[in-house]
Amino acid sequence: QVQLVESGGGLVQAGGSLRLSCATSGRTVSTYGMGWFRQAPGKEREVVATINWSGSSIYYADSVKGRFTISRDNARNTLYLRMNSLKPEDTAVYYCAVNPSSWARAFWGQGTQVTVSS
Repeated sequence: QVQLVESGGGLVQAGGSLRLSCATSGRTVSTYGMGWFRQAPGKEREVVATINWSGSSIYYADSVKGRFTISRDNARNTLYLRMNSLKPEDTAVYYCAVNPSSWARAFWGQGTQVTVSS
């Protein structure tokens, strides 16, 4: 089992920045892919960004490309998401996840709320 705890969410004005962190514990995650997802009210959960175990392969949703940066520190078992130039449409609960073999079998955190005011 892997436990994940997100932090760093909050209320920010449009154009502002936030940095989300996801601390993991339990099984080591240094060889697993990880990712950030988000769910806005009334919408389905969507992928924001994913990163492979080494950081050599990264995916961004088109909606965040150029504004968000995903990174990981395997020594600290922590995943990060730097969010710049935030927009009101980025408002959502942000979840981190660990992919041990497939996203269908992922471990999930409890989420952290990000609210961007216009």
